[in-house]
Amino acid sequence: MKLAKKIFTEDGIVLLGENMELTARLIARLEACNVQYVYIHDPRTDDIQHDSLISEETFRHAVKEIRRNFSVMMEPVTNQRGSTRPFIAKPLKEMMGLIIDDLSNNKDAMIMLMNMGIVDKYLYQHSLNVCVYTTLLGISHGYSREETIHLGLGALLHDIGKTKVDEDILKKPDVLTAQEYEEMKQHTTRGFEILKEEPNFPLSIAHCALQHHERIDGSGYPRALKGNEILEHAKWIGIVDSYDAMTTSRVYSSPMLPHLALERLYAGSGTLYEQWMLAHFRDKVVIYPIGITVTLHTGETAVVVDFDPSYPHRPIVRVITNEFGENLAVPYEINMSKELSIMIIKVNDDSISLAK
Repeated sequence: MKLAKKIFTEDGIVLLGENMELTARLIARLEACNVQYVYIHDPRTDDIQHDSLISEETFRHAVKEIRRNFSVMMEPVTNQRGSTRPFIAKPLKEMMGLIIDDLSNNKDAMIMLMNMGIVDKYLYQHSLNVCVYTTLLGISHGYSREETIHLGLGALLHDIGKTKVDEDILKKPDVLTAQEYEEMKQHTTRGFEILKEEPNFPLSIAHCALQHHERIDGSGYPRALKGNEILEHAKWIGIVDSYDAMTTSRVYSSPMLPHLALERLYAGSGTLYEQWMLAHFRDKVVIYPIGITVTLHTGETAVVVDFDPSYPHRPIVRVITNEFGENLAVPYEINMSKELSIMIIKVNDDSISLAK
């Protein structure tokens, strides 16, 4: 197999380029680095276009800014004269401008799995994913540009308090003890303490860090807030944070496919999450990622090649094998938004390795 898309380091530097042959050694290294899926060349699907939500240039700039500014936040504030922590608001607002411009230029942009291949740093990838997905929701919901910037910054920095949590707890591959879980929960208040002191940020951004684990029935933390006691921005971030955590590989769990993650979210509709927010989120999520292999109710195997933004849950698929598993000499496509009798009964690749 050969790579069809680049993989980057946490600095935004290309680690593996396109057309790199995936040896057993490289695959093992990527798995060790927590890369959850890769795009591979396949002559049957090489014509499939998988446009990213943000450009590679914006992505690489964002990764560098996240790494640099998160590192700044990890440093203790010193009171020594002439030695203060640099402000982070200006570079991050500029970064948000690039993300909003990229998303706004694509009026049909939908939430799609967005691992562009950062190795090693789950926190960086997760923060960027939640930022981009939440910003997209903010734009489609109709927030002003300024409010969307504040929403996006709140999403980007929602987990900044984890920089103050012991790494042994963050990276523990097993279930946390009760004491460790209480320590992990402190990332919300620690994030608030960090951000409320940051000049040129509205206090709402700090409250996003504080409240993104609050739930409308009062079952969340740290303050067990209910309903309208929770900031609207924090409610959006709570949904997206949960979705991305479920669909991203972590040290203690494998990634869940989008349609299963959406089902899990809907189990909390009206109790954990606002129903109208979940409905809007559902309408903006592509639950069958482009390039993923599925089984149709006919027994045939197909690859998702595209989707209609008006019917994101009924993709266009390319049938590549018959019901007996035999490769078709001439693959053909079905637009499931028009062929309503066709059903997807199984997603074949639980490891989310995508063809291109």
